[in-house]
Amino acid sequence: MYNLQAGTIVTLDVKNEAPFGWFLTDGEETVLLHHSEIKEEFDPDEPVEVFLFQDHQGRLAATMTMPLITQDTYGWVEVVGVEEKLGVFVSIGLTKDVLVSEDDLPFMYSVRPIVGDRLYCTLKLDRKERLFAKPATEDVMEEQFTKASKKDFNKDITGIVYRATKAGTFIITAEGYRGFIHDSQRKVEPRLGQKVDGRIIDVKEDGSVNVSLLGRKQEAQQDDAGKVYDYLLQRGGSMPYSDKSFPEEIEKRFAMSKGAFKRALGKLMKEKKVYQEEGWTHQVKE
Repeated sequence: MYNLQAGTIVTLDVKNEAPFGWFLTDGEETVLLHHSEIKEEFDPDEPVEVFLFQDHQGRLAATMTMPLITQDTYGWVEVVGVEEKLGVFVSIGLTKDVLVSEDDLPFMYSVRPIVGDRLYCTLKLDRKERLFAKPATEDVMEEQFTKASKKDFNKDITGIVYRATKAGTFIITAEGYRGFIHDSQRKVEPRLGQKVDGRIIDVKEDGSVNVSLLGRKQEAQQDDAGKVYDYLLQRGGSMPYSDKSFPEEIEKRFAMSKGAFKRALGKLMKEKKVYQEEGWTHQVKE
């Protein structure tokens, strides 16, 4: 392994000037600090702190501009390009962007980041010493979390998706809360790195939160539909209530208005869970 590695910040001595800049050395290896990467404070008679990266030809190079992330640090970086067969490129604050390999992205293209999304990443080298950006693991994200309290219930929040799974979507909110979005609490599955706006619908004992991306009216409709469907199942799949029932009957049985009841039934019928016949509502049997 080489002493000088891309993705690290090092302090090197100035060896000699070249047509395109200055060569720096650690005593064993040399690297070029191009004129375009030099800052005003550069003094060829003094050691210089630089970040090492790979230029567009894949050669190790140096810059006096400090990046947003290194091999030893994590930070939020913005997606600036997408290559379907390769992955996505993120800006780390330098003249050259860094690739996040598709191996470190979700399998489904629909939830992969697009330009403008943000990822919490570090830098890494592969076996060929090529520099990549890598999204943080759950263990790393845990270090960023703060605990929510019960008073945060029903609070509107903004967060960024840091993990997309079959079970649901995980976000970190602007406050630092770890949030989980069940697939029933969203219209579409958010992308990794996407900014989302939602509402806290539960605060867990460990300080994490459950979040809904649905509008409050939609959430109420979903709750009402669940209440009606649960009652239907308790009766063995049939109940003597339909959209023709009297409002006072609906209010007495379900504690909801006739309008809310009809919306709940409409949702269940749209989902093909129930059907109505002669004033009764029945479960659709598979």
